[in-house]
Amino acid sequence: MKSDDKLPLNNDKTAIKIPVKNVKIHPAKNSHERYKPGDQIYVRKNSGFFQKLRQRMNLVYFAFFALLPWLQFNGHQAVLFDISEQRFTLWSLTLWPQDLTLLAWFFIFGAFLLFFVTTFLGRVWCGYMCPQTVWTFIFIWFEEKIEGTANQRRKLDQQQMNGKKVWKKALKHSSWLLFSLFTAMTFAGYFSPMNELFVNIVTFNTTVTMASILAFFTFATYGNAGWMRETVCLHMCPYARFQSAMFDKDTLTVSYDKNRGESRGARARKQDPKTLALGDCIDCNLCVEVCPTGIDIRNGLQYECINCGSCVDACSTVMSKMKYDQGLIRYTTEHELDGKKVHLVRSKLIGYTLVLVIMSTLLVLEIVNRVPLSFDIIRDRTELAKENFNGDIENVYTLKILNMSQTDNTYKLSVKGIENTKWHGKQKVFVEAATVYTLPISLSVAPYELTNFMTDITFTVEQVLPQNSSQSDVSIEHESRFFNKR
Repeated sequence: MKSDDKLPLNNDKTAIKIPVKNVKIHPAKNSHERYKPGDQIYVRKNSGFFQKLRQRMNLVYFAFFALLPWLQFNGHQAVLFDISEQRFTLWSLTLWPQDLTLLAWFFIFGAFLLFFVTTFLGRVWCGYMCPQTVWTFIFIWFEEKIEGTANQRRKLDQQQMNGKKVWKKALKHSSWLLFSLFTAMTFAGYFSPMNELFVNIVTFNTTVTMASILAFFTFATYGNAGWMRETVCLHMCPYARFQSAMFDKDTLTVSYDKNRGESRGARARKQDPKTLALGDCIDCNLCVEVCPTGIDIRNGLQYECINCGSCVDACSTVMSKMKYDQGLIRYTTEHELDGKKVHLVRSKLIGYTLVLVIMSTLLVLEIVNRVPLSFDIIRDRTELAKENFNGDIENVYTLKILNMSQTDNTYKLSVKGIENTKWHGKQKVFVEAATVYTLPISLSVAPYELTNFMTDITFTVEQVLPQNSSQSDVSIEHESRFFNKR
């Protein structure tokens, strides 16, 4: 700070000192090998505990994604978000536009669960379960099988175009496109019946709309996982930007122990680093080479870090070869690195836990108390009331009964509010599962039963249960008006 710069002042005109942390960036011996923003990242193959854990979680995640649209439940697709029919099917539960609040509860619960996990374990979602990360590592697997290791891929890109290079590039991009098409087909199967969709695609009988959707998601997957990769995480994903609001000094993140690692430098395996005034870091740069976002974790916590643990496994391998203690790079907290007490149970986590418990309870109650029946009444707008041939006052209604369950049901209808009301039309209807039944009816009342121009009435729809049925009664009421002639 220059001498003539002014410090910010308190209300009592005293200067406030702003703490400044100096971060020393150590250049590598071969600085030209360091990754720079915009450079292509050749991720080096790595193995270790966290990579095996990530691979297995990715396998389960992908299998779940690929197989779920094919599962059947009670004769229908188990999971189907049918936008054209305006209904979401989740096994035995069918959600309609009337269940918008229930769907909102699902999203709110998922958001707070993400906040809780981020506060406790950092960005483990990004490193282990995010679709962008999962598909990126799948595409990298194709690269390794076709083009070879990271160094071989780098040399292949640097050499002149020849037949071998054209063949490998064509094979790689073809495999990417085929896998992207499979991803698009599977994703579309969540929104359109999978069996019909698969047959239509195989027989080239899809609609123009579906073909456009498949093409869009195919090239979106190909672009995101094949070309953009870390760019999506660094510049497009909003989660990387607001994660710091949920971090604290007790959040578990991938961190480098600079107190133990500095000063870093190369040495022979049998040399004692203490006699060389060196720390445990041998400056091998392996932690950078295995990082899918190309950062150097030794420069401190960065928003680009996705907590995948690749650098942890790489460093652990080097520490084993050097016969040093493990944990130079590890999942730890800022308080632990500073030698302070770690508070795993803290007010923020307790708050998130209470919110999750409350929300999950409300969500379960909402599902349990949900009535799988909807009922709407539409009055005849052309004529409020008329006198029929018997001299009675008659009102006309159109009843719409929506069976929101996944089974066919029979319903009984009735009305109350006026004595001796006569019902003209069906009073017992059969409604198929997930369909709307439209029933035009009319009510007539003797004039002496009506004391006012408008009388409140209540329609009741009640499910007719078979004998010895273990199902609970389902009924719903809806208010309307009965008008007298002036």
